[in-house]
Formats: sequence, structure tokens, C-alpha cells
Amino acid sequence: MPALPEVRWLAPARLTAGLDRRRRLDLAAHRSVHPLPPYPSRDDLLALAESVDLRGRGGAGFPFARKARATVAASDRSGVRPVVVVNGAEGEPPSAKDAMLLARVPHLVLDGACVAAAAFGAEELVIGVAAGGPGEGSVTAALAERENDLPCPARLVCLPERFVSGESSALIRGVNGLAVSPGTVRARAAEGGPGGVRRRPTLLSNAETWAQLALVARLGAAGYAAVGSAAEPGTVLLTVNRPAAGPLVVEVPAGTAMGPVLDACGTPVGEGVLVGGYHGAWLPGRDAVGAPLSRAGLAGLGGTFGAGAVVALPGDTCPLGEIARVAAWLAGESAGQCGPCQRGLPDAADALAALAAGAAGPAALAQVRSALGAAQGGGACSHPDGTARFVLTALDVFAEDVAAHVSGPGCRRPTLGVLPLPGESGPRLEVDWSRCTGHGLCAVVAPGLVRLGPHGYPASTSMPVAPWQRHAARRAVSQCPALALRLDRRG
Repeated sequence: MPALPEVRWLAPARLTAGLDRRRRLDLAAHRSVHPLPPYPSRDDLLALAESVDLRGRGGAGFPFARKARATVAASDRSGVRPVVVVNGAEGEPPSAKDAMLLARVPHLVLDGACVAAAAFGAEELVIGVAAGGPGEGSVTAALAERENDLPCPARLVCLPERFVSGESSALIRGVNGLAVSPGTVRARAAEGGPGGVRRRPTLLSNAETWAQLALVARLGAAGYAAVGSAAEPGTVLLTVNRPAAGPLVVEVPAGTAMGPVLDACGTPVGEGVLVGGYHGAWLPGRDAVGAPLSRAGLAGLGGTFGAGAVVALPGDTCPLGEIARVAAWLAGESAGQCGPCQRGLPDAADALAALAAGAAGPAALAQVRSALGAAQGGGACSHPDGTARFVLTALDVFAEDVAAHVSGPGCRRPTLGVLPLPGESGPRLEVDWSRCTGHGLCAVVAPGLVRLGPHGYPASTSMPVAPWQRHAARRAVSQCPALALRLDRRG
């Protein structure tokens, strides 16, 4: 099994129960920790989820009961049985909680999905995971253990490990055998529209949400609400990323203050703390210490709980350099099917890189804000909005560092790569300077990929090529008059 992060809990352990004794809970070990939950009726399950205000734990925080009611209502209207989908395609470098659940306690996730499948009369249960990730083998083994004890047929679907793979419509397209990218037409999968699995009403939630549903069904509303806050009962899973060590997946009661959690993980608050992952928001260190780890508590400080990923940025790395690295990666991870992703995110990433290098001034900062402002609200999915939130809140929290880069050579701190990113992989467009004549045709053929500098030559000698840019990259190589371009296939 691939390496997994260490797991800790600030009592009580619920989702992580049993992991102090075993690396992975097979079905027998799982049942010794989590007895078989009752299988409530449809109405009872909906009432249970509603009574504890169970929300999605994948980022958006949408009420589970509302989504489930829409699914069963569509099923009743059409007479078509629904499909239950487990979204285990995290795709978020600073988040490892869903991968941990699927790899180490897969039966808890399956318990929740099976409870819903039985209550709602599902035709099929589908589990989507990252291909080659730690959940693939574990879920395969768990389904085999339950082969004769499932409320409906179940199957595992492996998806490419990309940031957008976890977006709900992208995952459903992948389950349907299509390209794994967000749908260009907004449709409610719950109602069986173009986003539904095989045009069926589809109930999709991420792995932690299904595990939480299993606990709600087993403990009941009062038992589940014995920990956490009155407004947000239960526990939450966090991925705490540590600069000098590997990430920790930590289970804490909802509403716990951030400071004690970071202390327990041996992580100083630093200058700023990112909460919610790369579609999340930055908080100043002074605000983060007392920030309640709940949706409402973080929203009151201008933050967002998102996927529960936390990164505290230490003072020895350049904040702007860190943000520029991630912004460039996010620009390349888009589906590239709308203007904000094709132009807005790359433009902002280029301007941020210039600022971080101390090679730009106020105009570049204005370009970042303008490009991201135009990208917000106009994308085919939430990727432009989430990326804009990540960058714009960073510009506010690290305003002093930004000012140093705008007005002079910068903060003079190195960029240490504290914000986690996958290892470099995939093709790159390489420029041979000994051949390049500054013709500029490459920027015309591949405008979202090749940017020209002030003298008409490509601004970079090596450019990562996103999947949606590969056709343009091949055209640029084939049409370069000086034969100065090549596509280096790596990874």
C-alpha cells in the first residue's frame, strides 16, 4: 500500500477509531470497532441527516439531506432507481483525509454508502478513486469482502489524479466513460440531468461524508451530537501539512480552536494559515490561532472550511513565491474549456511569477487582481472562483511581502516549496535558444501556453503543458519556422 499520512485525534476518535491498533481495518476488525449500523427507512434516514445538519465534507458544504431529497424526488417522478456515488478522487495536494479513509477504514465509508443505497432503493453503488492511489487496492479488497452483503451491485472506477477530477460533474463524466473534466452545461446530477450517471438520479458525496453518515445511522442524532458544537455537531477531519515533516490527518470535534490543533501537531502558526486547500482562503496568523474549526466560525473570519486542508506558512519562506508556484500549478490543472481558465488563470499566474521574481511593479499586481476579478463567477465550474479566493486572500494577508516585491527586489527570502505540490510530471514545451529567431508564430498558435517577452521571444524556455493544451503544443512544434521547439514527454 502506498505511504499514508500519520493519523491523530483530539478525543474522541470516531472516524479514526481502531487506527491506534491497526494500519487498516478489514471487515472483521471494522465490525469489532463499528458494529453493523441499522438500516433506517428512507424518511428516517433523511430526518436523521437533517437533524444533525450533515453537510458535504468535500469543499462546498452542501446539506446532505437536501441533496438526497432532490435525488429521491427525481427518482419518484421518473420511476428510475437512483445511483449512489462515493467521490474518493481528492486531487488536492494538501488534502489526504479521503485517501486515508478509503485506504485504512474503507468499510466505514461503504457502511454509509450502503445505508443510503438501501434506504433509497439504489440501482448501483459506484466508488470513484484516483488511479494508482492508496484507495484503489483497499476498496477493491473491501468490496470483495462484502461481495454477498451489498444492497445493490457495486463497482470501482479509477480516475486520473488531477485537481479537477474531484469536481462532481467531472467525476460523473468519468464514471460514464467520458473525459474527466467538468461539464460545460450546469445540471443537477440529483435530478438525472446530463450530469447523472447514465442519466439516472445520482446522489454523490465525498468519502468523509459517507463515513459521517454511517456514524449518524449507528449513533443516532443525540449520540452523534454528543461532541462538537450545537450548530455543527460531530467531528471533522483535517489534513495538517507540516513544513519539516509529512502531513497529519487529525480528527477533532467541530468548533475546536485552530491554535491547540496546530500545537498538538507541532506546527507553529507562522505568518498566515491556509484553510480549505487550494480553493480555500488565507487567514492572518493572529486570527488563525483562535479560529473555530467550523463552517460558520471560519466564515465569520473571512475563511472557508473547504476540504479541511490546513497549511501554516513559516516565516523563512517567501509567501509570494509560494503563492506563485501554486497559482501556476492551478492554471495548468484546469480543464481549459472556458475563458477564465484559458486566459484568466494563466495571465494571473504569469504576473505573480514576475512579481515573485522581483521583475515587475504595480502594473503586474493590478494585472493579477484584474485577471482574477474577471475570472470569478464566469467559469464552467468552481475552479476559477476557488483559485481566485486562494490568491486574492493571500495578497491581503501577506500585503507587506507583496509591497516589498512591488517596490523593490522583494523580501529576499527563498521560496522553500512549503505549499505541497505533486512532483513534476507531464509534457513540457522546450525552446532551443540557439535556433529561436523570435518569429512569434508559437504565441499565435498556442496563445494560452506561449507568452512572448518584451523583445518578441518566448518568456520561458520550458513551459508545462496542461492536457487541454497538448494539441496546441504539437501544432506550435510542427509549425515553428526555425525548428526551435520540441515537446519533452516526461512523467
